[in-house]
Amino acid sequence: MNLIAVGIVLGVVQGISEWIPVSSKTQVLLVSTLLLGLGFSEAYAFGLFMEIGTITAAVIYFRKELYKVVLALMGKGNYEDVILLKYIIVSTLVTGIIGVTIYLTIINLVRGVVIGIPMAILGLILMLDGILIYVSRKSYKPSRTLRDLSVKDFIIVGIAQGLAALPGVSRSGMTTSVLLLLGVNPEDAFRLSFIELIPAAIGAIGVTLIFSRHEVINTIHLLSIAALIISILVATLVSVLFINVLLKFAESRNILIVVFSLGILALMSGIISSLIGF
Repeated sequence: MNLIAVGIVLGVVQGISEWIPVSSKTQVLLVSTLLLGLGFSEAYAFGLFMEIGTITAAVIYFRKELYKVVLALMGKGNYEDVILLKYIIVSTLVTGIIGVTIYLTIINLVRGVVIGIPMAILGLILMLDGILIYVSRKSYKPSRTLRDLSVKDFIIVGIAQGLAALPGVSRSGMTTSVLLLLGVNPEDAFRLSFIELIPAAIGAIGVTLIFSRHEVINTIHLLSIAALIISILVATLVSVLFINVLLKFAESRNILIVVFSLGILALMSGIISSLIGF
């Protein structure tokens, strides 16, 4: 497979896996290792660096929400704009503290089958949530919105997102499931999770460039600048399409299908990663 084809494959993998609970960094890590023969540290760093495409997609898709955040920063936003700004700031700060610590701890330690285990556990938890929701479906009706969330809720989301720095743990799976468990309606849970990706992913890229720039540079040399650009463009396009599909899926308001589907995806991905010994 030539480098351009590898770039396209990596872009598709990143563009799909970022938005579903299968850990995009783990999937990119796996594919880049198989296709480019990268070591763990190089592949892990590259997986985080690849989020440029998904950040671009999120900015494009949520440009109206981001404009409102800018207005809130300037003191011109309405009440909900200010809450969204507070949500982004608080959850991002908590994510940074936890995520950077985890990144620096595991970058040279985690190996092998361990990567698939957290993903499978997340899948089982989500499926259990689905079962509990089904059992209590008459009394459990997630209807909270951004207006109903407190600083404590923002901190909880930040903790969940920070833990996603672990290989095998999905950022979207963690944040979306936590928001659902906090009683947020599915559509808002997906939307808030996707919006929070932007500052979190920018921070992840920054940390990667600071602490693992040599690994990233080595990977770029292997892939070529042209292939990397194509990979990012493909990831952006696929991401925009997937965000739209998932938000429409969440609009169905069928919380059982949403949670159980996320759980099955995460469980299958974790099992596959474990079976192939990655």
